[in-house]
Amino acid sequence: MTQQYGFVVIAAVIAILVQAVLSTNNGLARTPPMGWMNWERYRCIIDCEQQPDSCISEKLFMQMADHMVADGYKEAGYEYVAIDDCWAMKNRASDGSLVADTKRFPHGIKFLSDYMHARGLKLAIYGDFGNYTCGGYPGSQYYLKQDADLFAEWEVDGLKFDGCYSKVADMQSGYVEMGKWLNNTGRPIQYSCSWPAYDSKANYTVLREHCNMWRMYGDIQDSWDDVLDIVDYYYKNTDVLQPIAGPGNWNDPDMLIIGDFGLSYDQAKVQMAMWAIFAAPLYMSNDLRNIRPEFRDILLNKKVIAISQDPLGIQGKPLFKQPSTVRSRPLERATAHGLEVWSRPVSPVGSFAVVVLNRNNQGTPQVFTTALKDLGLTSKRGYHVEEVFTDKDYGFMAPNDTFTCYINPTGVVMITATIQNGKKEFVAVKPHKPWKI
Repeated sequence: MTQQYGFVVIAAVIAILVQAVLSTNNGLARTPPMGWMNWERYRCIIDCEQQPDSCISEKLFMQMADHMVADGYKEAGYEYVAIDDCWAMKNRASDGSLVADTKRFPHGIKFLSDYMHARGLKLAIYGDFGNYTCGGYPGSQYYLKQDADLFAEWEVDGLKFDGCYSKVADMQSGYVEMGKWLNNTGRPIQYSCSWPAYDSKANYTVLREHCNMWRMYGDIQDSWDDVLDIVDYYYKNTDVLQPIAGPGNWNDPDMLIIGDFGLSYDQAKVQMAMWAIFAAPLYMSNDLRNIRPEFRDILLNKKVIAISQDPLGIQGKPLFKQPSTVRSRPLERATAHGLEVWSRPVSPVGSFAVVVLNRNNQGTPQVFTTALKDLGLTSKRGYHVEEVFTDKDYGFMAPNDTFTCYINPTGVVMITATIQNGKKEFVAVKPHKPWKI
């Protein structure tokens, strides 16, 4: 083992131990959670007479669960079926309890939990810290303990806790308190907090101690522009977001819109690849009953999912982004306008997943050429390089070797560079000085 490689191993182990001490103590979400959520695709559709196949009802969630099992999503790792807003009656019961809408959920939430559990899935539910949910249904303010106990009684496995109709000044104490009540139930309930989505000054140290994941940006809409907007947010806030992510605690950029109406085939691969690099939760929001095969294949891509679920749990970082056509940096001299490169450490330690994103919408693929060392791949042991979506095998490559690929307009190339453990070593290379982001 080289000295450099040994330092990498030690640093990774220390990081994992530190995260274990600081992170949420419910033992959940050790890798980014995966599942299906209704909100982006189905919003708050409650008219089951006019839209019987789209309304927020037990039928919708049961059908999606059945397709998750039958079509390979459960086997791939998608396990949560998440109910978002608009599931409840407009008023609490006389004893203060939340009640599921009796027409759309005639058998109640416990029935749905049992339905999911019988199929090896988990059920997550939605609540809100404020007086009302975003859709105007009863919120949990003044009912935190009662609602936490009820969710446990219903045997739900996750809670998304929104922040509409609440005061930002109260969010830290409120989200902390709800997390404690959930833990006190004795039932493992994955806890998703929306506090940072409402408060740009949210305390991430507190979030890590009490929440498994957190929405930190606005709701995604069904568009390519929204995907790029989220990528840009991660780019601008990497120094804040990257260190706080890890096993048990994840930044949540919102749902996967793959298979809906707004993304092309190449753009759908971009979202899947970037969410994997972000170590983000993978919650689909689409119609699994009618999804096109090519989009299903993206969602079920085993190699991308393996990157997403890598046990090291290290969120990726941007290596380089072209802000303009001015070409003054090494990578810029080798590429065209509109490319950016991201990298994420993965197992085995010393290996990386790398994404080359082409934001350019001009009608020809862009060529990208660089030495591996300029991507931070500097180990003398070399790497086995493979393209994730096409399965193209580049074979064994040394740090000084040149990597070349072609990226479709508004598309992506994603590779894995797996460090080799054989005795063969190359001449040591001087690590490339990181670009100033």
